[in-house]
Amino acid sequence: MAREKSDTPGRLAQIRQAYIMTKQIDTKIGLILGGIGLLTFGVFLAIGFLVGHPIYLGILGFIVAVLAVAIVFGRRAERAAFGQMEGQPGAAAAVLNNLRRGWTANPTPVAVTRSQDAVYRAVGRAGIALIGEGNPNRVRPLLAAEKKKMARVVADVPVHDIMVGDGEGEVPLKKLQITLMRLPRAITGAQVTETNDRLRALGDLLSRAPIPKGPMPKGARMPKGGQAR
Repeated sequence: MAREKSDTPGRLAQIRQAYIMTKQIDTKIGLILGGIGLLTFGVFLAIGFLVGHPIYLGILGFIVAVLAVAIVFGRRAERAAFGQMEGQPGAAAAVLNNLRRGWTANPTPVAVTRSQDAVYRAVGRAGIALIGEGNPNRVRPLLAAEKKKMARVVADVPVHDIMVGDGEGEVPLKKLQITLMRLPRAITGAQVTETNDRLRALGDLLSRAPIPKGPMPKGARMPKGGQAR
């Protein structure tokens, strides 16, 4: 009981913080939520008077109004958060970290450049999704290299390229999650697990790969301080 009481202020503070953040971008959020709540409650109350049960339907209307306000607020708050993150490095990782059931995603990029362009990977019933973030001219070679590397172990699993952005053929950050969820199912749950295992094994194998030995290629230069043997 004491724990529930201590948790309540924390939740209220989180809701308040989310509302303040959302209002900075969605300035009409208060009017919209208030309108939805009053309209929903008013409709139920009016029906209650018509059927002769205003108290019962008034209580029901209040509950439904609170749920409607919560749903709309959640969606608009999510949209506002995406609006703040859009264009920033790591924004796609934040979306992947909150993917719904059916997808397994690692917010750590599988490929990255010095300019913070990145490629992320998610595995689900639709197959493998490679999500690129950053400059398309730098990201597309990363996507191609990652597909070539994965082809060794998951040749039969569909691979979907998704470039996050607002350009032609790109997916806006706020639509990334729904785009992944709408991809057609192509493999079974067992194949999802097997694919994840293979990709993890491939990552482990590459991380343990020894540095090649042997004669230096023709025309190559020794690093400073190095000596030919």
